[in-house]
Amino acid sequence: MDSRNQSILHHFILLGLSTDPSVQAVLFCLFLMVYMTTVTGNGLIMVSVRVDRRLHNSMYYFLANLSFLDILNTSVIVPNMLTNIVTSRRTISYVGCLLQVYCFLLLAETQCILLAFMAYDRYVAICDPLHYNVIMNTVSCVRMISISWVTGGIISTMDIYFIYELRFCGPITIDHFFCEAPSLLQSSCSDISVDNIVMLVGGSILLIVSLSLILYSYVQIIFELLKIRSRRYKAFSTCVSHLIVVIIFYGTAMFMYLNPRQKTSVSDKMVSVFYTMITPMMNPFIYSLRNKDVHQALRHLGK
Repeated sequence: MDSRNQSILHHFILLGLSTDPSVQAVLFCLFLMVYMTTVTGNGLIMVSVRVDRRLHNSMYYFLANLSFLDILNTSVIVPNMLTNIVTSRRTISYVGCLLQVYCFLLLAETQCILLAFMAYDRYVAICDPLHYNVIMNTVSCVRMISISWVTGGIISTMDIYFIYELRFCGPITIDHFFCEAPSLLQSSCSDISVDNIVMLVGGSILLIVSLSLILYSYVQIIFELLKIRSRRYKAFSTCVSHLIVVIIFYGTAMFMYLNPRQKTSVSDKMVSVFYTMITPMMNPFIYSLRNKDVHQALRHLGK
């Protein structure tokens, strides 16, 4: 982006989900409850993993990290959106917008890689249980979590560089409730054909590689579950929880980022609401619903 454009452009205007005051009041109450539930639910998972010795293994370390990502993900978006609803201030600064895009991409891409490692963890636990504690020791777990964050940081930095280079002509109105990469591309007056290709190729590689690892792990798990009987129910229940999260996360990500469009539709906004707010709120319930260890840890925490 040239210096002249940076000096002119100071903020973006976010249109949000609705301009109707009565609808905005309902949305404020709804999203405030969702945010509080998300922070509380994921926070309890993190604290439980920290204080309960029964949860001191790689599976729950990954789960605690996923909960941390979910809290950060919603915190990047929801507080600013709630503030805009209350104050009727629909603007976000240029720097704030870029920072929001970068943080969201960093967290989403980190989660993408983390989910692949979580699938590998389940694969080792079920297909090679005798060597599980050796393969998935604390050092290996920390290394995998670090790889997730570092890789997510590198990819998101590359993405934000291309967005930073975009030109925006005059006051920019973004038809969304937060600064998301596709919406910024649509609002730019630059030629975004190269940017679309770069983001499409980069997103495709990340999603395909990580999803392939997940699918391979679960194909092997299914074959192994067909052979065993004694541990089948417990193994199946933990795998189902992870698969539900994978399907929701990858399904919404592919819908938004592998399908370039000219304008943001109502369905795009609804999908964004789902994966930025609803999914992070649901994750703690999905993972703890059929998990006796988490149930016991939460009961112990409440005493």
